[in-house]
Amino acid sequence: MFKKDPIQIVTFRSYGTANHLYAKGRSIQDEDIDLNQTGLFNLLRNSWKRFITDKVTNAKLTLTLPDNRTISTVTDSQGYFLIDETIENLLPLTDEEGWMPFSISFTENKSGRKIEQDNKFKGEILIPKNTAKYGVISDIDDTILHTGLTSRLKWAVIKNTFFKSADKRIPLKGAADFYQKLHDGKSGNDCNPIFYVSHSPWNLYNYLEVFLEVNNFHKGPILLRDFVNPFAKKYKAEKPQKQTEIINILKTYPKLPFILIGDSGQHDPDIYQEITESYPGRILAIYLRDVNRRNKMQRVKNLYKDYTRVPVLLVDDTEAAINHAKDQGFI
Repeated sequence: MFKKDPIQIVTFRSYGTANHLYAKGRSIQDEDIDLNQTGLFNLLRNSWKRFITDKVTNAKLTLTLPDNRTISTVTDSQGYFLIDETIENLLPLTDEEGWMPFSISFTENKSGRKIEQDNKFKGEILIPKNTAKYGVISDIDDTILHTGLTSRLKWAVIKNTFFKSADKRIPLKGAADFYQKLHDGKSGNDCNPIFYVSHSPWNLYNYLEVFLEVNNFHKGPILLRDFVNPFAKKYKAEKPQKQTEIINILKTYPKLPFILIGDSGQHDPDIYQEITESYPGRILAIYLRDVNRRNKMQRVKNLYKDYTRVPVLLVDDTEAAINHAKDQGFI
């Protein structure tokens, strides 16, 4: 009960440019979560551990680039760190897909606890290649992974999060193939970047990372939100987290147009339309997957009725999206 767990740094796949580093992660205790475990008890235990993670606050960290340049940072009151700095000449440090690796370590260890992985934790950010013709920003929840967020009482969310391991979750049919085609682009070698955004908390980062990997979704930054305490006082944010993330991506790559992919069940239709209006010429198309709620889909149809600023496709199946993308010259 009073055992002191080792400490670690969890890095989140993020993105940047040739002269800007945007690295994110969290310093936490190692709760020994095994994503490969099965069985009801193990699934419940691991799910519980994801949400009771003990953070390591005010920890001094040092990020090291492949050319041995270093950047210092400090974790906040929730254990998170964010490095958002201008740093020149990052492009030569990337691989053929645009990924730049880095390592990050605890600068000091005042707690005296064991530090996992010999105090060298790997991370990476995506710097899109110059060959990219566009980027893709995709929702995760009910767009490529059935979560149950649209169910009335959210029981499906509870069942899918707590009672299913990441490798047993079933992706929406054909989605991985569609995303790979978008990444390859019309030439087959465009190397268009794909960004995954979700309303899920960072506690589920590794879970979603495993899901995307085992189901062959093309690798991309995964952008989630802070876990919200249901008992904490709520303050109305200026913009929803997902919208803020998308806007930040658009501002990071001002010359790159984007395709937005979401679903008809939650807030994607409204957010995507507002972004399209606010950033004219930046959005090439919007794909919205039908989540089989008749009233939701009718609202979306009304929202986009006679909408002509960009092509909008309400998707019943992935094949229709692929055919539309071919007609538009995206793939």
